[in-house]
Amino acid sequence: MTQTHRIPGGLINRDKSLSFDFDGARYQGYEGDTLASALIANGVKLVGRSFKYHRPRGILSAGSEEPNALVELRNGAFQEPNTRATTAELFDGLVANSQNRGFSLRFDPMAINDFLSPFLAAGFYYKTFMWPKAFWEKLYEPVIRHAAGLGKLSKQEDPDSYDRGFLHCDLLVIGSGPSGLSAALVAARSGASVILADEDFQFGGRLLSDTDLLVDEFGVSWVEHCLEELRQLPNVRLMKRTTIFGAYDHGIYGAIEKVSDHLTSVADGKPRQTLWRITSKRAILAAGATERPIAFANNDRPGIMMAGAMRSYVNRWASTPGHSVALFTCHDEGHKTANDLIMAGVKVAAVIDPRADAASQGEYEMIRGGKVVDTKGRLGLQSIQIIDANGQRRVIECDALGVSGGWNPNVHLTCHQRGLPQWNADIAAFVPGGNLPVGMVVAGSAAGQLSTADVLKAGRAAANSCLEDLGKAASSIDLPKAEGEPIAIAPFWHVAESGPKAWLDFQNDVTIKDVKLAHREGFRSVEHLKRYTTLGMATDQGKLANIGALAILAELENKPINEVGTTMFRPPYTPVPMGALAGRSRGKDFRPVRKTPSHKWAEENGATFVETGNWLRAQWFSREGETNWRQSVDREALAVRTSVGVCDVTTLGKVDVQGKGAAAFLNKVYCNGFAKLAVGKARYGLMLREDGFAMDDGTAARLAEDHFVVTTTTAKAVPVYRHMEFVRQVLCPELDVQLISTTEAWAQYAIAGPNSRAVLEKIVDPDFDVSNEGFPFMACSELTICNGIRARLFRLSFSGELAYELAVPTRYGDALMRVLMEAGKEFDITPYGTEALGVLRIEKGHAAGNELNGQTTAAMLGMGRMVSQKKDSIGMVSSRRSELNREDDLRLVGVMPVDASQTVLSGAHVFDKHVEAVAAQDLGWVSSSAYSPNLESSIGLAFVKQGDQRLGEEIRLISAVDGVDMAARLVSPHFVDPEGGRLRA
Repeated sequence: MTQTHRIPGGLINRDKSLSFDFDGARYQGYEGDTLASALIANGVKLVGRSFKYHRPRGILSAGSEEPNALVELRNGAFQEPNTRATTAELFDGLVANSQNRGFSLRFDPMAINDFLSPFLAAGFYYKTFMWPKAFWEKLYEPVIRHAAGLGKLSKQEDPDSYDRGFLHCDLLVIGSGPSGLSAALVAARSGASVILADEDFQFGGRLLSDTDLLVDEFGVSWVEHCLEELRQLPNVRLMKRTTIFGAYDHGIYGAIEKVSDHLTSVADGKPRQTLWRITSKRAILAAGATERPIAFANNDRPGIMMAGAMRSYVNRWASTPGHSVALFTCHDEGHKTANDLIMAGVKVAAVIDPRADAASQGEYEMIRGGKVVDTKGRLGLQSIQIIDANGQRRVIECDALGVSGGWNPNVHLTCHQRGLPQWNADIAAFVPGGNLPVGMVVAGSAAGQLSTADVLKAGRAAANSCLEDLGKAASSIDLPKAEGEPIAIAPFWHVAESGPKAWLDFQNDVTIKDVKLAHREGFRSVEHLKRYTTLGMATDQGKLANIGALAILAELENKPINEVGTTMFRPPYTPVPMGALAGRSRGKDFRPVRKTPSHKWAEENGATFVETGNWLRAQWFSREGETNWRQSVDREALAVRTSVGVCDVTTLGKVDVQGKGAAAFLNKVYCNGFAKLAVGKARYGLMLREDGFAMDDGTAARLAEDHFVVTTTTAKAVPVYRHMEFVRQVLCPELDVQLISTTEAWAQYAIAGPNSRAVLEKIVDPDFDVSNEGFPFMACSELTICNGIRARLFRLSFSGELAYELAVPTRYGDALMRVLMEAGKEFDITPYGTEALGVLRIEKGHAAGNELNGQTTAAMLGMGRMVSQKKDSIGMVSSRRSELNREDDLRLVGVMPVDASQTVLSGAHVFDKHVEAVAAQDLGWVSSSAYSPNLESSIGLAFVKQGDQRLGEEIRLISAVDGVDMAARLVSPHFVDPEGGRLRA
């Protein structure tokens, strides 16, 4: 009963009625409606208020270019602001509210800004809020912040879930109008993998809205025939409700799919929206064109709408924007709307065409050479004032006005890699220029072809061009017979005889007057004009506003539009929700949890876990009777020193380096030499940054002449790999070398302690000799274990004991941990975690993340002699700088408390015994500390000025934060087995 403006026909499902709320009032609509079409069907004209002046606004368009009908959807935590009613698919129970208004849409106190508009012209904020200075913080800023923004956030946690995904295809077709469908069908028949994406919830584009584009059949019927075939082809993915919002490098496109926005209820876990990264070999942009308005006084009244949008509402959604409709158009296409309205039973009050030679195309009053100069009706259009060819003024009563100034090709995606649109005088619009994204072809109306026959042919030709590039056989389809007349258009941008309030940007309230003011004040570059007036800087990104403003600027400059130029569009094409960008990366899923291969075994054996980077690693393993973590850690560290322990070190970065130039490449990357490293040997390496500071340390094992396995620290796995790729691609492109990260491909375990060899001998296949003579310190080999399982064995030691690292393909990781524990039973083999690992490495004086913090040099670490002067390497020259080699520079040393009952704290500062503890007397700091059960004392590693020359001296450790001031002694950083006899045993 509420649908007073619903008419017969349309593509809606009248068998399924839907209820919805708008601003607290209950209305009815049908399946297939948008919120906008349902509001129009219910006679609702006033839907919002403009941003700056809070002028009443109604629905202007029927697509994503809509600047006025921005609403808040849903309630509570589900509330979503700034949603275009024109693209919001209606569902039963939908709740929508208008935004950017005061008490109600009809009564908004902020509308006083409209009456103050002479004082709030373009750039007023740059001039008004400068003085007095003291007013800014207490008056100006609070007022501006209160007035800013459109919709409001709920400020509650979003209960919806979002997802991200990856797709690959031979051909991505963007847009499903006539050109997009013909292109997709041609490519699909060839066998190419095709993705057809459209932001609408129905495929077909203008074929859904215009009744006369095809000659022998309805456009909707041809669309369904195409879709029926495409749905049956396994190489085609149809993605409706999907907006391609950005064109990026290497054929990658960003897409946002509305998965469940149109559903009343959503199953648990089903995402609301999905962000897709689509990698395509070729892409066809068939995004169509957007109708543009004409500027005249008060052209923003609710009830004034784009003429093409009127055809959409009448033909597709069976909703008429008014009972008496006038039309203002400067081209023949606009007259179609009059005929479609008449066929739908809607009265056409008049068609006003500024062209003196315009021909009538139907049974309606034609006013040639006429112009609309003003309108009446603040909350809804009541009448228009026109001026005819003779200069006579006349008032026409009407409750809706359709406006059309021509069509602008949707060139936005062509600009995302700095492609600049070019002016096409034939259609008075910008079309795609050069510098298109790699692999993109533009077809149909998006390329400036505005007749349906040309559009269909262009889609077919574009598809065959892409197929040829892909090396696939060309295909063909029989195109339907279509209208082929080009649009006859006389460019008409604004009505000079109208008043000052002629609107260009409806959302940001930019008028012709503002453009003239900007020009008068020197803001004549298109980029300056945009920013000074805020033209095109709203959620619609100037899809309707920009071209009219550029035309006016061209008039003021007395230049053609192509010389004035245009701004370029940037992603996103339409707004992308922040939730979709985050996907499921929120809460505990904010970043992925990577579990080591032994994680399940560790859980079963009492492990306490800790996050190290993205990894979840065992920190220690509690046993029955142990009451605190220190007891567990002490036991584990002692076990490694006295018998054997096993630790999962899969998290170490692993990079396979292969190729004839692999050795030369590593020679460049590491500061020490690798060119002469023998096959079957590993070497410790130090990597410097270009500024000479230490970046990371690790090992490189040579498995073959052209094959190395490089390990990095866990924390630096990704940065080091990126660095190596940069060196390979940019600094050494001539080298035959390839890199691949294999961190997740191999499960790796450190087996350390005096009995480690005995454990290994139980599982290594008999063909391989792991004796000290057959497999000495720093040896490496590919071998097999457990009767044929391939593995890699490295004799490396991070603990200072006899130790090995054994790697197997990750799928065997859990099984290997269980095998090792069984093989080591007789030696009381002990699993140890990251805490014991830290104790062992500090006891041995090994540098780790705390020492490799980006502020230390090779000399500071005691590795100055590793920087080879006989070869070139990254950072080598910079490391020679005098300031990095001062005699009084910091050096890595060990620290022990004089009183063994006291604790060395990381971060504590080092001072001489009898000096005042001020910054000027600071000698260094403690970088790492731990309790050593082997030494029965707290120990630490520290950077101390001339520390290597002060071993044995007593110093003070002070931490003002912790209230610690204690006596300590500087010692060698090698607390345990400084000669290295154990690791070579």
